[in-house]
Amino acid sequence: MSSNEHIVIIGNGIAGITTALEFRKLNPKARVTIVSAETPYFYSRPALMYIFMGHMELSHTQPYPKNFWKKQKLDLVFDRVTSISGTEKKLTLQEGGELAWDKLVLATGSKSNKFGWPGQDLDGVQGFYDLQDLELLEKNIVGVSKAVIVGGGLIGIELAEMLHMRGIHVSFLIREGAYWSNVLPIEESEMIGELIEKEGFDLIRSTNLKEIVDDGNGRVCAITTEFDQRIDCGFVGLTPGVSPNLSLAEGSNIPTKRGYTVNPFLESEREDVFACGDCAEVVQEDGSSRVWPLWYTGKIQGEALAKTLNGEKTRFEMGTFYNSAKFLDLEYQTYGEVFPNRENETHYFWRNAEGNKSIRLVEKEGALIGVNVFGIRYRQNVCHQWIEAKLPISKVLEELPKANFDPEFSHRYEPEAVVEFKKQLQA
Repeated sequence: MSSNEHIVIIGNGIAGITTALEFRKLNPKARVTIVSAETPYFYSRPALMYIFMGHMELSHTQPYPKNFWKKQKLDLVFDRVTSISGTEKKLTLQEGGELAWDKLVLATGSKSNKFGWPGQDLDGVQGFYDLQDLELLEKNIVGVSKAVIVGGGLIGIELAEMLHMRGIHVSFLIREGAYWSNVLPIEESEMIGELIEKEGFDLIRSTNLKEIVDDGNGRVCAITTEFDQRIDCGFVGLTPGVSPNLSLAEGSNIPTKRGYTVNPFLESEREDVFACGDCAEVVQEDGSSRVWPLWYTGKIQGEALAKTLNGEKTRFEMGTFYNSAKFLDLEYQTYGEVFPNRENETHYFWRNAEGNKSIRLVEKEGALIGVNVFGIRYRQNVCHQWIEAKLPISKVLEELPKANFDPEFSHRYEPEAVVEFKKQLQA
């Protein structure tokens, strides 16, 4: 590519910033501009809850000093893009002016879902995704003693923990019969539900939101369910998942479905327009597609896209899936394919007597395809090796202690887990 080309990246989350940093390693001369209206400088979005809880400050979540960007010759524009002209290759900025580009990267992230509920735009009602949501949360909870969170998942449990720490009583409203049971097998879903109730939260299962009630002054005072149950509250957190932020799609002629549609090289059908991270829907050659709204997949996509932008066309290769999270004090790790209610699979499950540790192994056609671990830390590389080598469960059981990554002298649960797994294997 020409050293005079101008790369413009909209969004300074992990996908956009990784693209910029990896591209700069490959190309020290081309001009690179990063535009964001969220913050002037990149920060770790997963740390937002710790800022709220007082464990960290925003500056602690910024991995690079402010002079780093100038040293890397990366221009930062703290402004909002209002429109994209693909034909003229220009962006219009909210504060005035335009920004010309030769290659454009869309890394606009996600937005919190709303489903048209009456009252969803009242004061005291919000989602939780970015720094602006955190600032709004501080205002919305002033004087609040009761809150309702609509939807489960990872964001919902984080928000509940944050509110609980401030002394606000939380009621969960979930449409499933068990917490996050659309993602987790039923045993783990029930395990999390038990923990939520043990910590003092109300968990209202198999119930949909009907309306968010106005107090007459434009602020929430209660919610009603589909069964006409009323729950008084001063705050409502909407956490029924997120979806790609496509706010710039209108008028741009950039193709979209669920997200900005791109091929496995993260190229859109529009020449010189690319997308990565939460906003990108990657369409494979067979027509299947998927949005990958995870921190580490954004990083992998940014690494691949940097090479493509520099003329070395590189596919985004997911490899063996993994993710980690925390449900209150319960740590969770998953590797490979672990889904509820899929046919032609065999699940082996162990849970300790106290109910706060579990291991799940999933087998298909004689080979391990997935691992779930709750309350025990396992080594990612070991689990990946088992899955990629297509080890049979019997061999995995021999090697199970190798995966444990808990501190030295911690109790090892593998011996009792293996005994249970062998019983299930024989059965």
